[in-house]
Amino acid sequence: MDVLSDVITLMRTGRPRSARVGWPAPWAQQFASVPGSAGFQIVLQGPCWLTAPDTDPVRLAVGDVVFRPHGHGHTLADSPSTRPTGPACNPDDPPPPASPGPYSTVTLCGAYELDPARVHPLIRDLPPLIHLPADPGLRPTVDLLAAELEHPRLGADAIIPALLDTLLVHILRTWLARNPAGPGWPAALNDPALSAALTAMHRDPSRPWTVATLAAEAGLSRAPFARRFTDLVGRPPLTYLTWWRMTTAARLLQESDAPLTAIAGRVGYASEFAFAHAFKRRFGTAPGRFRRGKSAMLESEPNA
Repeated sequence: MDVLSDVITLMRTGRPRSARVGWPAPWAQQFASVPGSAGFQIVLQGPCWLTAPDTDPVRLAVGDVVFRPHGHGHTLADSPSTRPTGPACNPDDPPPPASPGPYSTVTLCGAYELDPARVHPLIRDLPPLIHLPADPGLRPTVDLLAAELEHPRLGADAIIPALLDTLLVHILRTWLARNPAGPGWPAALNDPALSAALTAMHRDPSRPWTVATLAAEAGLSRAPFARRFTDLVGRPPLTYLTWWRMTTAARLLQESDAPLTAIAGRVGYASEFAFAHAFKRRFGTAPGRFRRGKSAMLESEPNA
């Protein structure tokens, strides 16, 4: 898998949620700050205004996307002067009841639950609020999702989460493409040499990588590769590799019944003992206990 696909597979947990909401003027809706989540709004009919702490109001047009990767709060309104009067919207709440039309604005909302232990540094490095002007490449997916939400048909429970994941890929891909110079992960993923090395690590974490073999994947000599990688990624190559291996192992422990020996081999450890030592150093608990703790949590959930 490529790095961006891995990032999304890694961080998401549970089922994403979405709603299509119409707003009759005057209107203003505050969206609560929800740590451990990410969310977006896309303007289907507008315009409207975005306000957030410590920023000037931003006018949003049809097709514009607001993405909050860290769950920070903000407000959407028909005018910068309109103030919210009701409670803040929480992604865990059911969609608000439909208001009588006509609507001055219609938005498409989505929310994703994130596992804090598996959030990739690419996501952590994103700004708290991302505004993307309308992108024609996003429109077909937006239209499909909006239609499914407005008129659910057979298979909607399968297609809506898939469309939400597709939108998340589009949003991150578009932001990375519009910020190729970085700093940090955008620059790393847009750098052909570092992108090749990162892709190699993600494609085969079990391989006994060294700085020299990763530099060869990048087409660079060892020292320049290590410097460039550390400068842009924020940690040395083998430190990132260990992080990726342990995070992948955590996902496998949570989502599969594979024995510890098999998981150890998949993430590059020849012995279960060496794997358990590295895992405990990363997560503060042994792999078996980590797996049992997740299972106990799922069994305690009423709808698990």
